[in-house]
Amino acid sequence: MNKAYVLVPLIAVILFGGYYYSFSTAYEKKELAQKAAEKEAHNAKLRKEAADREIAIKAAVEADKTRKEEKAKKEAKDKAEKEARAAAVEQRNKAQRDQGKLETQKFRLSKDVEALKEEIAKIEAEKVRAVSEAEFLKVYVKEAEANVKGLTAVLDKIESANRAKAEFDRQAAAAAKAKS
Repeated sequence: MNKAYVLVPLIAVILFGGYYYSFSTAYEKKELAQKAAEKEAHNAKLRKEAADREIAIKAAVEADKTRKEEKAKKEAKDKAEKEARAAAVEQRNKAQRDQGKLETQKFRLSKDVEALKEEIAKIEAEKVRAVSEAEFLKVYVKEAEANVKGLTAVLDKIESANRAKAEFDRQAAAAAKAKS
C-alpha cells in the first residue's frame, strides 16, 4: 500500500506536466497571434482615422462652397421676397377695395334672399294646404263611393223585397180566386 501512495501522485504529476507543457506552448502562440492582431487592428484604426480626416477636410471645403452658394441664394431670395411683399401690399389694398364693393352687394343680396325665403315659405304653406285638401278629397271620394255602393245594395234589396211581395200578393190573389 505504501507504493500506491507514492505512485498515484507521481503518475498524476507526470500527466499534469505533459498537459501543462502542451498548454503553455499553445498559449504562447495564441498570445503572440492575439498581440499581432491587436497591433494590426490599431494600425488599421490609425489608417482609417487618417482617411476620415482627409474626407472631413474635403467635406469642410465643400461645405464652405455650399455656404457661399447658399448665401448668394439667400440674398437673391430676400430681394425676391421684398418685391413679393410690395406686390402683396398692392394686392391687399385692391382686395380691400373689392371687399367694400362685395359687402354692399352682400347686403343687397341678403335682402333679396330674405324676400325669397318668405315667398318660399308662403308657397310651402300653400303646397301643404293643397296636399291636405287633396288627401281629404281622396278620402271623401272613397267614402262617397262606399256610401253609393251601400245605398245601391239597399235599393236592390228593397226592389227584390217589393218584387217578392208583389209575387206573394199575386199568388195570394190567385189562391183566393181559386178558392172562390
